[in-house]
Formats: sequence, structure tokens, C-alpha cells
Amino acid sequence: MRDRSGKWAIFTVTAVGVFMSTLDGSIVNVALPAVMQDLGVPMPTVEWVMMIYLLTVSSLLLSFGRLGDIRGRRWVYTRGLGVFSAGSLCCAMADSALWLIGARAFQGVGAAMVMSCTQAIVVDAFPASERGRALGVLGAVVASGLTVGPALGGWILHVASWPFIFWINIPIGVGAALWANRLLRHRQVDVTRRESFDGWGALFLALGMGAMLAALTHGYDWGYGSIPFLSLSGLFLASSLGFVRREIRTPHPLISPSLLRIRLFVLPVLAGMILFAGLFTIIFLMPFFLMHPRGLSPGDTGLIMVTPFIFLFLFAPLSGALSDRLGSRWLCTLGMAVLTASFVLLSRLTPEASKIEIAWRLAVSGIGTGLFIAPNNAAAMSAVPRKFMGVAAGTVATVRNLGMVLGIALAGTLFNSAFHASSGGRLLKVYTPDLEPVFMEAFRHAMSSGIALGAIGIVVAFLRGRDEK
Repeated sequence: MRDRSGKWAIFTVTAVGVFMSTLDGSIVNVALPAVMQDLGVPMPTVEWVMMIYLLTVSSLLLSFGRLGDIRGRRWVYTRGLGVFSAGSLCCAMADSALWLIGARAFQGVGAAMVMSCTQAIVVDAFPASERGRALGVLGAVVASGLTVGPALGGWILHVASWPFIFWINIPIGVGAALWANRLLRHRQVDVTRRESFDGWGALFLALGMGAMLAALTHGYDWGYGSIPFLSLSGLFLASSLGFVRREIRTPHPLISPSLLRIRLFVLPVLAGMILFAGLFTIIFLMPFFLMHPRGLSPGDTGLIMVTPFIFLFLFAPLSGALSDRLGSRWLCTLGMAVLTASFVLLSRLTPEASKIEIAWRLAVSGIGTGLFIAPNNAAAMSAVPRKFMGVAAGTVATVRNLGMVLGIALAGTLFNSAFHASSGGRLLKVYTPDLEPVFMEAFRHAMSSGIALGAIGIVVAFLRGRDEK
């Protein structure tokens, strides 16, 4: 009983960190209009309050995962909570857009430190026979952060001002850091190794990831022949070449070549990227459908868009527990197939569809994602030697975020290109009822393309082979 209590205490303290980090990625979205009005800045500027957090987290996850392998995951995790809390303080005190954007980048550094360690800490704390269940519950925590964020942000704005969105992080973050520092001391996650950290490799990786994500996110808006897009693409290529050259020459690379030869790690990571690209194609496009052709209010749209995360929350722990007995291969293949089926169902929506018709189709996407996540993560992490656990967790998280950005970029590009072709060269800026046929044609084109993406994911999920026990 003492061992079980210790495992779940460790799980709880890591869940607090990942919940806060995930929550802060979604809670700020609701506050952007208030921030824009209060600080007197235009929408393109205030968008960077959200974007800089995602870019910073995604760019640094893998490097901090490797640092956790060397310096100890307790060290990285607890200091990450401290940096996150300090960043929240800076955000709450911001009196200009530039200050707020810089503070959000600083906060993102802390979130990357926290999120790079959580899966590795949980895997270390639980035996192989219980990892699926534990990672399933952790997936539910992530889903709850995404779900609660907009609602909590709306309530805070109703009773207070937008800085309180950041003030609430400080006591929770400091308390969790002190608890984790005591709880994780002298455990496996506290072990350090006599290896140097590849700082140059981390710099090249961060620059390359940040440039790529920014280019993918804004490429269509800027134009693929524009100076900003071409500059970021050049920075990505130069950083990638520098990273590869550095990793070949250094005795202690960020990503060990032996890690990339583990089939049961590489294929689940690739499958996870495909799944999140598919899911965020849906998450990105559906609000436009709901508010434009369907004509729902922002409030009703928000409530309906919670649906997939509710079912992800419900199915992730169940699937994780099943994977401990059945393995990951068939559950992940089934989850990817269910997500693919949701693309078929959503592509057949009409503007006359009822809220229930829309919601149950979105529920299917959440069920597929919930069936997939925990078994996939458990298989990938269990296939990796303990000394690479941190960098493996960082890789899983990095590729997940990359999948999200790819999904949004893919959805935007497919929709806008189809809309542009069908409307005689127009772009969707202001929706009017006469644009409904063109909108629906572009919407169905983007959703149908998701079917092909899902089919590729099904093949990749199946080809992983049997789990290692």
C-alpha cells in the first residue's frame, strides 16, 4: 500500500504541473479580446500572446527532456514550475503588449521544462503492467486542461480582469514545486549522469523548430513567396543542417542514433503526429462551420467544441488500462480508424444539421483520440532504455505539438485554396450568406483530405508490431 500511495502521489504532483501548462495554453484565448482592448493593440499583435507560448514550448521540449536525462528530472521539473510561476507573475504585471509577449515566452520556457518531464516521471514511478492506466489518466488530465481553460477564463473575466488569469498560477506553481522537490528526492528521477549537455545542439534545434512552426502557422497568410516566410524557411534549413552536423560530431548528442533505430518508438511517435494533425484539422475548422453556415453563437459554438475533449477524458483512462492487458497495436489502430471515421461523418454535415447531429460526430473524434493516446505513449516510452527516457518524452511531446501545428496549417491551406478556387479568386474575410455553397465545398474538401491522412495513420499504427514486455 505504501508503494501504491507513493506512485499516485508522484502522479498527482506531476499532473498538477501538466494541467497548469495545458490550461495556460487554452485559458488565454478567451482573454485576448480584453487584452487587445486594455493594452490598445491590434489583433495581429495580440495573437502573439498565444502563439509565442506554443512556439517556445514546442521548440524547447526535446532539449529539456535531454537535460532531465543528464541533470535529473526532479531538478528540471521543480525549476520548471518555478520559472512558470515567475513567468506568470511577469504576465500579470504586464502593462504593454511587448512586455506581455516577452513574459509569455518566459512562461513557455517553464512550461517546456515541466511538460518535458511528466511522462518520464510517471513511467519511472509505475511498473510496466500499470503504465498504460497511469498514462491514460495523465491523458485525461491534459484533456481536462484543454476543456476547463476556456470556461475558467470566461468566469475569471466575468468576476475580475485578465491579469488574474496569471495570478492564480503563482501559489499553485510554488506549492507544487516545493511538494515535488520533497517527493521526488532520492528516487530514480533524481539520478544524474556524468555527461555534458549539448548546448549548441539545443540552440540549433530551438531555432529550427521555432522557425518551422512560425512558417507553418503563418505561411498561408503571409504568402509562400513572401520575405518573412522565405526568411524563416532559410533559418529552418540552416539550423537543421547545423543541428545534424553538431549531433554527428558531439560525443553526447541530444538525440542518440540508437533511439531512432527503435521501431516501437519511432512508429508510435510518427503515428501520434498524424493523429494530432487530424484532430486539430477538426478543431480548427469546426468553429468556422458552426458560427458561419450553421449560424450558432460563440457561446453555443464553445460548448459544442468541448465535446471531443469530454470523450477523450472518458476514454483515455479506459484505453490505457486495456492496453496493459491487450497491448497497444490493435487499440491504436482502432483509435486511428475511429478518428478517420469522424472525418467521413463530419464531411457530410450540412448547415441544417442539429446541434445533436454535430455533437455526436465530434464525440466520435474524441473517442478515437482517447482510444489512441495512452496505449501509443505507453508503447513508445516502454520501448526506450531508462537512460533515454527524458529525451524520449520530450520527443513525444514535441512531435505532438508539431502535429497540432501541421493540422492547423494543413486545414487552413486546404480550405483556403479550395475556397479561392471555387469563389473565383476570393478569400474568406467576411462571411455572408451567399458564400454558403462555396464555404461548404471548401469545408468538405478539407475534411475529405483528412480521410486520406487518417488512412496513412492506420497503416503506421498497425506496422509498429507487438509491444515489448
